[in-house]
Amino acid sequence: MVNHPNRSKKAKSETAVEETVICVKGFDKNLRCRGFQYEIGKTYEHDGYVVICETGFHACENPLDVFKYYSPAQNRFALVEQSGKLAKNSDDTKVASAKITIQAEIHLGDLIQRAVKWVFDRSKPEEGASATGTYGAASATGWRGAASATGTYEAAMSCGRDGRAMGIDGCALFLVHRDDIWKITKVWAGIVGENGIKEKIWYKLSADGVPIECDD
Repeated sequence: MVNHPNRSKKAKSETAVEETVICVKGFDKNLRCRGFQYEIGKTYEHDGYVVICETGFHACENPLDVFKYYSPAQNRFALVEQSGKLAKNSDDTKVASAKITIQAEIHLGDLIQRAVKWVFDRSKPEEGASATGTYGAASATGWRGAASATGTYEAAMSCGRDGRAMGIDGCALFLVHRDDIWKITKVWAGIVGENGIKEKIWYKLSADGVPIECDD
């Protein structure tokens, strides 16, 4: 067990609660976050207040949210257990904790699979390939299938061959690329309105794993 270096302890009310959650944490290529060095398999503790975006250890319950802080390129990610006093973000699923255990490093494909499960487990499946309500989920699994998410906090997944997906700002998109024998070669996940993904534009995944606009 390793103590985290003390950070600023501001005189503000502490809203943290005792809880344990499993999250995904981002790091740079050297497994550092904000200058602090982490190691897989180790547990770290923070003394003092736990304040979101200020003190404590930070990770995200929704794997997609971690991309807001660490882009997929040249960064690393790990499955972590956060416990002790926790504070949560009102804007996304970021969690600050007094204690964190770095359980295992996960690669992009594993992270995206977790993101799909996390979103769809909390969504309401809707009939057809269009989700228009709130927290709904639509999926397209066939050849050239199309799924859209046009409601609030929806998710659209296209996992067939040459499929596409579309959504409005804040919705999650999941894309899969398959080769000629339908083998999955690339996967991608993102949030509309971030990292150049435009709302109400159809996207499919290229053979290089890059989402590209399509209008057919």
